[in-house]
Amino acid sequence: MTNPDPRATFVSLLQAEIEQQQLTPVIREYKTGEIIFAEGSLGDGIYAVLEGRVHISAYVSQTSSHSLGEFAPGEFFGEMSTINVAPRSATAAALQDSRLLFVSRDQVMELMERCPKLVFALLHAFSNRIRETNAHFVHQMLEAERLSMIGRFVRSIVHDLKNPLSVILLAGDAAASSNASPMLREQAKKRMHQQVDRLSRMLNELLRVSEGSTQHSVEPVNFAAFIAEIIEETREELESKKVRVELQSAVPDLVFPLNARRLNRVFYNLFGNAADIMPDGGVITIRFQNTGGEIITEIEDSGPGFPPDIVQKLFTPFFTHGKATGTGLGLSICKNIIEDHGGRIWPVAEAGRGAIFRFTLPIES
Repeated sequence: MTNPDPRATFVSLLQAEIEQQQLTPVIREYKTGEIIFAEGSLGDGIYAVLEGRVHISAYVSQTSSHSLGEFAPGEFFGEMSTINVAPRSATAAALQDSRLLFVSRDQVMELMERCPKLVFALLHAFSNRIRETNAHFVHQMLEAERLSMIGRFVRSIVHDLKNPLSVILLAGDAAASSNASPMLREQAKKRMHQQVDRLSRMLNELLRVSEGSTQHSVEPVNFAAFIAEIIEETREELESKKVRVELQSAVPDLVFPLNARRLNRVFYNLFGNAADIMPDGGVITIRFQNTGGEIITEIEDSGPGFPPDIVQKLFTPFFTHGKATGTGLGLSICKNIIEDHGGRIWPVAEAGRGAIFRFTLPIES
């Protein structure tokens, strides 16, 4: 059996009590669009909808209002400011030609004193209304957060695409120059191909993240040759930001299973983050350690480092620290790539040192 609507129960009890007390009901009629009461006006009574439909809204700025809901026959509104003797917190207007029962504040109080059931019905209806408002508010908050995340995701894509597009533009200008030698044109062509391939890898990785894909293929790769290629591909871009890369230990000359097209994204992201955090230039130091079962790579910049209290948050999507344009998506992508390789990645915060990231890659598949 369906429980009766507490709002309709309250209205029915209110009408019955008015009739029992032999009070003359006050019926007010409003044309479509007519204001019943305005936000900020004196709360002088409760309205029950007998016919038609009423819209409630409140101003969120001087020029913009927000819809709070609609009321149909059998429902009531206006009770808040009546109970606490405060100005109206919203504006009520007729959505259709409407007939409303109006009960003044004094009459409401008198009727509730005479009929305790009326008090309980009002409390029940009021409780339901709060629940509905909370549910509506939570839904709006989740929707706003979803839209915010989409916005941050788009900004992240735009931010990441800027660097390779800039390299392509510069290489294109160099190749198109009337003074360009055949060798310079060939170098520019190579750089443009590298950056187009980089853009393709970036977009594919973003699609993987957005779709939650776990597909991952590997093939034997010479790690030393892979690192040499990464350093060469990023050299010009980093030099334009007065950043240089230094190898502080020999790169393990080993062949083991990797997805090179994805793994280079880790280096691009970590190098890019380091360059962003060092606007006046600096050094990126790379160290390697072969433990026999895995390769540990350490990347450290000469920037200010990060406070220990944010270490646990660094791989949270959209969390940023110290960058005006960053969105935090890059590190979560790095974590996804390293873990898909069967490795681990973590930050290290040490006093007097820059930002340090270490990650492992298993030598055996």
